[in-house]
Amino acid sequence: MIQDEITKRVLILDGAMGTVIQEYGLNEQDFRGERFQDIPGQMKGNNDVLNLTRPDVIQDIFERYLKAGADIISTNTFNAQRVSQADYHLQAYAKEMNLTSARMAREAADRYSTPNHPRFVAGSVGPTNKTCSMSPDVSDPARREMTYDELYEAYMEQMEGLIEGGVDAILIETIFDSLNAKVAIDAAIHARGNRDIPIMLSVTISDAAGRTLSGQTLEAFLASVSSFPIFSIGLNCSFGARQMKPYLKELSRIAPYYISAHPNAGLPNSLGLYDETPETMAPQIAEFIDEGLVNIVGGCCGTTPAFIEKYAPLAVGKKPHQPVEKSPKMLLSGLDLLEVSSHLADANSHLSAFTNVGERCNVAGSRKFLRLIKEKSYEEALQIARKQVEDGALVIDVNMDDGLLDAKAEMVTFLNLIASEPEIARVPVMIDSSKWDVIMAGLKCVQGKSIVNSISLKEGEEVFLSHARDVMRMGAAVVVMCFDEQGQATTYERRIEIAERAYRLLTEKVGFLPQDIIFDPNVLAIATGMEEHNAYAVDFIRATEWIRKNLPGAHISGGVSNLSFSFRGNNYLREAMHAVFLYHAIQKGMDFGIVNPSTKVTYDDIPKEQLQLIEDVVLNRHPESAELLMGITGEANDTSSTSEASPTSLSLEDRLQNALIKGVGTTLEDDLKEALEKYPRPVDIIEGPLMAGMNEVGRRFGEGKMFLPQVVKTARTMKQAVAILQPALEAAKGDDTGKSGNVKKILLATVKGDVHDIGKNIVGVIMACNGYEVIDLGVMVPAEQIVQRAKDEQVDMIGLSGLITPSLEEMVNVARELEKAGLNIPIMIGGATTSELHVALKIAPVYGGPVVWLKDASQNPLVAQRLMSDVDEYSKELNKEYAQMREDYHQEQQQLLSLDEARRRKTKLFE
Repeated sequence: MIQDEITKRVLILDGAMGTVIQEYGLNEQDFRGERFQDIPGQMKGNNDVLNLTRPDVIQDIFERYLKAGADIISTNTFNAQRVSQADYHLQAYAKEMNLTSARMAREAADRYSTPNHPRFVAGSVGPTNKTCSMSPDVSDPARREMTYDELYEAYMEQMEGLIEGGVDAILIETIFDSLNAKVAIDAAIHARGNRDIPIMLSVTISDAAGRTLSGQTLEAFLASVSSFPIFSIGLNCSFGARQMKPYLKELSRIAPYYISAHPNAGLPNSLGLYDETPETMAPQIAEFIDEGLVNIVGGCCGTTPAFIEKYAPLAVGKKPHQPVEKSPKMLLSGLDLLEVSSHLADANSHLSAFTNVGERCNVAGSRKFLRLIKEKSYEEALQIARKQVEDGALVIDVNMDDGLLDAKAEMVTFLNLIASEPEIARVPVMIDSSKWDVIMAGLKCVQGKSIVNSISLKEGEEVFLSHARDVMRMGAAVVVMCFDEQGQATTYERRIEIAERAYRLLTEKVGFLPQDIIFDPNVLAIATGMEEHNAYAVDFIRATEWIRKNLPGAHISGGVSNLSFSFRGNNYLREAMHAVFLYHAIQKGMDFGIVNPSTKVTYDDIPKEQLQLIEDVVLNRHPESAELLMGITGEANDTSSTSEASPTSLSLEDRLQNALIKGVGTTLEDDLKEALEKYPRPVDIIEGPLMAGMNEVGRRFGEGKMFLPQVVKTARTMKQAVAILQPALEAAKGDDTGKSGNVKKILLATVKGDVHDIGKNIVGVIMACNGYEVIDLGVMVPAEQIVQRAKDEQVDMIGLSGLITPSLEEMVNVARELEKAGLNIPIMIGGATTSELHVALKIAPVYGGPVVWLKDASQNPLVAQRLMSDVDEYSKELNKEYAQMREDYHQEQQQLLSLDEARRRKTKLFE
């Protein structure tokens, strides 16, 4: 086996096939033979077809190289796949070319092998004449002449022929596009199955800057293939030995593989010929061998058996190259390399080991980016990516998950466009989606080593392992969310339990490199006004420390903006909270973070008094710290003129509203007693001044003038008010035909496929505080269960929650199932990816009952009150509004031309 021989000695690879074929003076008829007389076009120059038409010539060349001393002969199959053979109309014969050439080479190698000198066959696999990473049209940079899947099918057919023919190794050579190479590696791994057939790679450097034709540095290329089971990596073509040597030395120093080199016979001259001779090349090859740079050495363009005859004696008795140890660092790449240290950050330089992931190319997190993608304003969208890199983002997160976008098509388009922008493409990409087909489509666009965001155990081990194997197949790193079948981990104990389970599965069952695993232990909103949320940040930090110490090699990431969601609208406070959180989390091992790279507030910028208070909140030092923090927001104290007046000068209604707005119930009991004397029915107090107060809270929260903890506090004050009124409400049951004594039920559920429930839980608290009976079905709830419980409990409303884009499709499914069941219960829709337009276009048309979109939790009681008191009129308003939205949307879509139509109509500068 070649694996055994390569440790003992330097192996000699053969030289060029095409150069030697020219010596035979073949004509067009030699290339056509008897089989291809009717094929149109010129056949001469298609050397691979000679396997079928002049096998005697190819057999003779194999034997000449073996006689010259070659230990490895490569098959005559450099272009023997459907993509290249399409130029000759010979696609149907591609596999036969590979099978025939491999069998001839196998026969020759076996004939020349002895027990002490075995000979080997390498199946030659070229890059094809097309590239997956670059557009063939400079005016259309997103276009690709060939897709990953098309090339994969062609390579699979070629690999199967080579392996069936008996090759000892697969040599993927003259690599100029790393994405093409990744496709070939993917096909080789699948074609060989459980057979021990090594995969050899050989790159061609295209310029003096040391980059491939598609723009990658040598280090970046190594990162691109670092997750694959590679046997050897080398250099060939392009340069002669002298020009190749500096890059070969670099490769030998950094690549943890056996090293090969088969250079051209010098650089081609002005006539396209090669000036080097066997005598002038031999001393240069001797340097490769004597300096311990190579394990395999041979020739490329311009070399012949005469060259190999000179090389073979040079290797006798010489020690082969010793591969370096594989780096424990995570290696990522765009056009350039990004190394991520495996060590914890230094407390004295807490940003030194942190990888900033730009968050703005995310349609779920940036309204501007979403608008630009919807409008097909890709050039402006690219400016957002470019600005993030300029501001210091080391990785770009790209997410196209929106219910009204074709996420898969948009992901492919945008990643293809990024590839055409070197200043953006130099950094790795984080492919971010909750749809697996979108992630796979994205992975098939990038030549560098990217990050998948994300996989989790929420659908069980089988799906988790399947997704992990897909990621490893594509050579990417992966973010693992701390979710499992029970839902989202919110405590320290649950975070580390899920992380440890996932780590064992990935490393032991899938074979994942530990350094390619990034755990996201869930950055969740703190200071929400709910006591159980106060420890979310400090538990994340504790879990980070445990993971870094107990799961060797793994990394930690998180979506930092989630932390401060309670204070949206106050950017300074949010950035200050992020800075404090990162300061402590990074010291414990957090080395990735999805953040805004242009943030202006740093840890050292925060005034001492504010810093202590923010740290109290982040580290959960005091239960009252969140309320104290609101005192420094500035906007938090924004109140109406009514609230600033003396309580004694306010009207009863203003006092009740003010109590809700401030969340202070000290005078609530006396005010409500006065209200009971003034209003005819107790329910009028709830539907009048109390709901007016809640409306004002919702308005201020929407404008960023109030924050989530204040909203929760308001909800509790509302609950206090309802409790005070409860005896009067009960007494009114007998003679009040209104709704005062009838406690309304709301069923809440996070839909199937989604395990996020923090927002839903906040809604539950607010609705309960407003006097509703809440039936919470939890997460991952299938449609049939929602329908059945809605019937069994005779609920008055249904609240559907979802954070990821597939949830939108499932909400449509739930609405359909409710409609099939003959129900018309009002549905309230909420969650980060939901929108009023999606409700209008997708959900409302399939359901007979009212469907309402809610922007945030504070709106739920207000909408619920309208649904319970005036549902018919409210439904008419909604239907009218939705109809107008649908009409506007369809008109807008008609104005946008398809990409193909836009290309058809493009201005022609020259006729």
